[in-house]
Amino acid sequence: MSNWLIFLLSFTVILFLMASLWGIANKIKNYSIVDALWSYSFLIQAFIFYFFCQGYFLRKILFLSMIGIWSLRLGSFLTIRIFKHHPQVDSRYLALANEYGQNYKFRFLLFYITQALSVSLLTIPFIFVFQNTNTQMSFFEYWGLGLWIISFLGEGLADHQMNAFRSNPINKGEVCNIGLWKYSRHPNYFFESMIWWSFFLASLGTSNLWWAIYCPLIILFLLLKVTGVPLSEAQSLKSRGDKYRRYQDNTSMFIPWFRSN
Repeated sequence: MSNWLIFLLSFTVILFLMASLWGIANKIKNYSIVDALWSYSFLIQAFIFYFFCQGYFLRKILFLSMIGIWSLRLGSFLTIRIFKHHPQVDSRYLALANEYGQNYKFRFLLFYITQALSVSLLTIPFIFVFQNTNTQMSFFEYWGLGLWIISFLGEGLADHQMNAFRSNPINKGEVCNIGLWKYSRHPNYFFESMIWWSFFLASLGTSNLWWAIYCPLIILFLLLKVTGVPLSEAQSLKSRGDKYRRYQDNTSMFIPWFRSN
Protein backbone atom coordinates (compact mmCIF):
# COMPACT_ATOMS: atom_id res chain seq x y z
CA MET A 1 0.00 0.00 0.00
CA SER A 2 1.32 3.46 -0.89
CA ASN A 3 2.22 6.03 1.74
CA TRP A 4 -0.63 8.25 0.59
CA LEU A 5 -3.25 5.52 1.03
CA ILE A 6 -1.86 4.59 4.44
CA PHE A 7 -2.12 8.24 5.49
CA LEU A 8 -5.72 8.46 4.27
CA LEU A 9 -6.64 5.22 6.04
CA SER A 10 -5.10 6.24 9.34
CA PHE A 11 -6.57 9.73 9.20
CA THR A 12 -10.04 8.36 8.41
CA VAL A 13 -9.90 6.00 11.39
CA ILE A 14 -8.87 8.76 13.81
CA LEU A 15 -11.40 11.19 12.34
CA PHE A 16 -14.19 8.65 12.86
CA LEU A 17 -13.10 8.03 16.46
CA MET A 18 -12.89 11.75 17.20
CA ALA A 19 -16.36 12.39 15.74
CA SER A 20 -17.77 9.49 17.78
CA LEU A 21 -16.11 10.80 20.94
CA TRP A 22 -17.56 14.24 20.27
CA GLY A 23 -21.02 12.63 20.44
CA ILE A 24 -20.14 11.06 23.80
CA ALA A 25 -18.72 14.35 25.07
CA ASN A 26 -22.02 16.07 24.24
CA LYS A 27 -23.93 13.53 26.31
CA ILE A 28 -21.69 13.62 29.39
CA LYS A 29 -21.03 17.38 29.02
CA ASN A 30 -17.28 16.96 29.31
CA TYR A 31 -15.25 17.82 26.21
CA SER A 32 -11.91 17.33 27.97
CA ILE A 33 -12.05 13.59 27.18
CA VAL A 34 -10.52 14.46 23.81
CA ASP A 35 -7.14 14.72 25.56
CA ALA A 36 -7.20 10.99 26.32
CA LEU A 37 -8.18 9.96 22.78
CA TRP A 38 -5.56 12.28 21.31
CA SER A 39 -2.93 10.38 23.30
CA TYR A 40 -4.30 6.93 22.44
CA SER A 41 -4.51 7.89 18.75
CA PHE A 42 -0.76 7.50 18.32
CA LEU A 43 -0.97 3.88 19.42
CA ILE A 44 -3.78 3.32 16.92
CA GLN A 45 -1.76 4.96 14.14
CA ALA A 46 1.31 2.90 15.01
CA PHE A 47 -0.69 -0.34 14.72
CA ILE A 48 -2.06 0.73 11.32
CA PHE A 49 1.45 1.52 10.09
CA TYR A 50 2.76 -1.78 11.46
CA PHE A 51 0.22 -3.87 9.58
CA PHE A 52 0.10 -1.94 6.29
CA CYS A 53 3.72 -0.86 5.84
CA GLN A 54 6.30 -3.21 4.32
CA GLY A 55 9.45 -2.19 6.20
CA TYR A 56 11.97 -4.23 8.16
CA PHE A 57 10.09 -6.02 10.95
CA LEU A 58 12.60 -5.27 13.73
CA ARG A 59 12.43 -1.57 12.96
CA LYS A 60 8.64 -1.71 12.90
CA ILE A 61 8.60 -3.49 16.27
CA LEU A 62 11.00 -0.91 17.72
CA PHE A 63 8.89 2.06 16.67
CA LEU A 64 5.60 0.34 17.49
CA SER A 65 6.94 -0.26 21.00
CA MET A 66 8.28 3.28 21.49
CA ILE A 67 5.14 4.99 20.19
CA GLY A 68 2.71 2.48 21.68
CA ILE A 69 4.08 2.31 25.23
CA TRP A 70 4.33 6.09 25.47
CA SER A 71 0.84 6.56 24.00
CA LEU A 72 -0.72 3.93 26.26
CA ARG A 73 0.81 5.35 29.44
CA LEU A 74 -0.10 8.96 28.65
CA GLY A 75 -3.59 8.07 27.48
CA SER A 76 -4.28 5.96 30.57
CA PHE A 77 -2.90 8.66 32.87
CA LEU A 78 -5.17 11.29 31.30
CA THR A 79 -8.20 8.98 31.27
CA ILE A 80 -7.87 8.29 35.00
CA ARG A 81 -7.37 11.99 35.74
CA ILE A 82 -10.34 13.11 33.62
CA PHE A 83 -12.84 10.64 35.06
CA LYS A 84 -11.52 11.08 38.59
CA HIS A 85 -12.63 14.72 38.41
CA HIS A 86 -15.76 14.16 36.28
CA PRO A 87 -18.28 15.86 36.14
CA GLN A 88 -15.89 18.72 36.92
CA VAL A 89 -14.51 19.96 33.60
CA ASP A 90 -10.94 21.02 32.91
CA SER A 91 -10.68 24.82 33.13
CA ARG A 92 -9.23 24.98 29.60
CA TYR A 93 -12.41 23.52 28.14
CA LEU A 94 -14.65 25.71 30.28
CA ALA A 95 -12.81 28.70 28.84
CA LEU A 96 -13.27 27.35 25.30
CA ALA A 97 -16.98 26.77 25.90
CA ASN A 98 -17.39 30.37 27.06
CA GLU A 99 -15.45 31.59 24.04
CA TYR A 100 -17.54 29.50 21.63
CA GLY A 101 -20.84 30.79 23.04
CA GLN A 102 -24.18 29.33 21.92
CA ASN A 103 -22.53 27.61 18.97
CA TYR A 104 -20.20 25.68 21.28
CA LYS A 105 -21.24 22.16 20.18
CA PHE A 106 -20.38 22.75 16.52
CA ARG A 107 -17.20 24.62 17.45
CA PHE A 108 -16.11 21.69 19.61
CA LEU A 109 -16.75 19.36 16.67
CA LEU A 110 -14.35 21.45 14.61
CA PHE A 111 -11.91 21.34 17.54
CA TYR A 112 -12.09 17.53 17.61
CA ILE A 113 -11.51 17.39 13.85
CA THR A 114 -8.47 19.61 14.34
CA GLN A 115 -7.16 17.14 16.92
CA ALA A 116 -7.50 14.32 14.37
CA LEU A 117 -5.57 16.41 11.85
CA SER A 118 -2.83 17.14 14.38
CA VAL A 119 -2.32 13.44 15.11
CA SER A 120 -2.08 12.61 11.42
CA LEU A 121 0.30 15.52 10.79
CA LEU A 122 2.60 14.43 13.60
CA THR A 123 2.66 10.80 12.48
CA ILE A 124 3.45 11.34 8.78
CA PRO A 125 7.21 10.69 9.29
CA PHE A 126 6.44 7.37 11.00
CA ILE A 127 4.93 6.08 7.75
CA PHE A 128 8.31 6.43 6.04
CA VAL A 129 10.06 4.78 8.98
CA PHE A 130 7.68 1.81 8.94
CA GLN A 131 8.24 1.49 5.16
CA ASN A 132 12.04 1.42 5.53
CA THR A 133 13.22 -2.00 4.29
CA ASN A 134 16.90 -1.57 5.27
CA THR A 135 17.83 -4.54 7.46
CA GLN A 136 20.73 -2.66 9.09
CA MET A 137 19.64 -0.80 12.19
CA SER A 138 21.24 2.66 12.45
CA PHE A 139 23.05 4.08 15.47
CA PHE A 140 20.48 6.90 15.29
CA GLU A 141 17.78 4.36 16.11
CA TYR A 142 19.70 3.03 19.11
CA TRP A 143 20.46 6.56 20.35
CA GLY A 144 16.82 7.48 19.89
CA LEU A 145 15.78 4.43 21.91
CA GLY A 146 18.17 5.42 24.71
CA LEU A 147 16.81 8.97 24.84
CA TRP A 148 13.26 7.60 24.73
CA ILE A 149 13.89 5.36 27.77
CA ILE A 150 15.26 8.27 29.81
CA SER A 151 12.41 10.58 28.73
CA PHE A 152 9.67 8.00 29.30
CA LEU A 153 10.91 7.23 32.82
CA GLY A 154 11.34 10.95 33.57
CA GLU A 155 7.80 11.83 32.47
CA GLY A 156 6.32 8.94 34.42
CA LEU A 157 8.28 9.87 37.53
CA ALA A 158 7.21 13.52 37.30
CA ASP A 159 3.54 12.54 37.02
CA HIS A 160 3.87 10.08 39.93
CA GLN A 161 5.51 12.68 42.17
CA MET A 162 2.82 15.26 41.42
CA ASN A 163 0.02 12.75 42.08
CA ALA A 164 1.63 11.69 45.36
CA PHE A 165 1.95 15.33 46.42
CA ARG A 166 -1.66 16.19 45.58
CA SER A 167 -3.07 13.07 47.22
CA ASN A 168 -1.73 14.20 50.60
CA PRO A 169 -4.33 16.49 52.28
CA ILE A 170 -1.52 18.33 54.07
CA ASN A 171 -0.35 19.73 50.73
CA LYS A 172 -3.67 21.32 49.75
CA GLY A 173 -2.99 24.81 48.43
CA GLU A 174 0.77 24.27 48.52
CA VAL A 175 3.25 24.26 45.61
CA CYS A 176 4.75 20.92 44.60
CA ASN A 177 8.53 21.36 44.86
CA ILE A 178 9.66 17.80 45.55
CA GLY A 179 11.67 15.43 43.38
CA LEU A 180 11.93 16.59 39.78
CA TRP A 181 9.59 19.49 40.57
CA LYS A 182 12.34 20.96 42.73
CA TYR A 183 14.44 21.56 39.61
CA SER A 184 11.76 22.40 37.04
CA ARG A 185 8.29 23.91 37.27
CA HIS A 186 7.17 21.64 34.44
CA PRO A 187 9.33 18.48 34.33
CA ASN A 188 6.43 16.51 32.84
CA TYR A 189 6.30 18.87 29.84
CA PHE A 190 10.08 18.82 29.52
CA PHE A 191 10.21 15.04 29.28
CA GLU A 192 7.20 15.02 26.95
CA SER A 193 9.18 17.25 24.62
CA MET A 194 12.18 14.95 24.92
CA ILE A 195 9.99 11.98 23.95
CA TRP A 196 9.38 13.68 20.62
CA TRP A 197 13.04 14.51 20.18
CA SER A 198 13.78 10.81 20.74
CA PHE A 199 11.28 9.92 17.99
CA PHE A 200 13.01 12.37 15.67
CA LEU A 201 16.49 11.08 16.53
CA ALA A 202 15.44 7.48 15.92
CA SER A 203 13.73 8.43 12.64
CA LEU A 204 17.05 9.72 11.28
CA GLY A 205 17.91 6.08 10.76
CA THR A 206 15.65 6.35 7.71
CA SER A 207 17.29 8.19 4.82
CA ASN A 208 16.31 11.80 4.06
CA LEU A 209 13.95 12.08 7.02
CA TRP A 210 15.60 15.19 8.44
CA TRP A 211 12.42 17.13 7.60
CA ALA A 212 10.68 15.23 10.43
CA ILE A 213 12.17 17.82 12.79
CA TYR A 214 8.92 19.75 12.43
CA CYS A 215 7.26 17.24 14.80
CA PRO A 216 9.31 17.92 17.98
CA LEU A 217 9.34 21.63 17.11
CA ILE A 218 5.53 21.72 16.95
CA ILE A 219 5.27 19.88 20.27
CA LEU A 220 7.82 22.22 21.85
CA PHE A 221 5.92 25.27 20.59
CA LEU A 222 2.60 23.94 21.92
CA LEU A 223 4.09 23.11 25.31
CA LEU A 224 5.89 26.43 25.75
CA LYS A 225 3.49 28.86 24.08
CA VAL A 226 -0.01 27.39 23.77
CA THR A 227 -1.56 24.53 25.75
CA GLY A 228 1.18 23.57 28.21
CA VAL A 229 3.20 25.99 30.30
CA PRO A 230 1.13 29.21 29.82
CA LEU A 231 -2.18 27.66 30.94
CA SER A 232 -0.57 25.74 33.79
CA GLU A 233 1.28 28.81 35.05
CA ALA A 234 -1.85 30.97 34.89
CA GLN A 235 -3.88 28.39 36.80
CA SER A 236 -1.17 27.97 39.45
CA LEU A 237 -0.87 31.74 39.96
CA LYS A 238 -4.63 31.98 40.30
CA SER A 239 -4.88 29.18 42.87
CA ARG A 240 -1.61 29.62 44.80
CA GLY A 241 -0.73 33.30 44.37
CA ASP A 242 2.45 34.49 46.08
CA LYS A 243 3.52 30.94 46.93
CA TYR A 244 3.77 30.16 43.25
CA ARG A 245 5.43 33.49 42.47
CA ARG A 246 8.22 32.60 44.91
CA TYR A 247 8.46 29.20 43.24
CA GLN A 248 8.79 30.94 39.88
CA ASP A 249 11.60 33.14 41.21
CA ASN A 250 13.94 30.29 42.14
CA THR A 251 12.94 27.34 39.94
CA SER A 252 13.69 26.78 36.25
CA MET A 253 10.58 26.99 34.10
CA PHE A 254 11.25 24.07 31.75
CA ILE A 255 14.69 22.47 31.68
CA PRO A 256 15.55 20.87 35.06
CA TRP A 257 18.30 22.93 36.69
CA PHE A 258 19.65 23.90 40.08
CA ARG A 259 17.52 26.27 42.14
CA SER A 260 18.68 29.87 42.30
CA ASN A 261 18.51 29.94 46.11
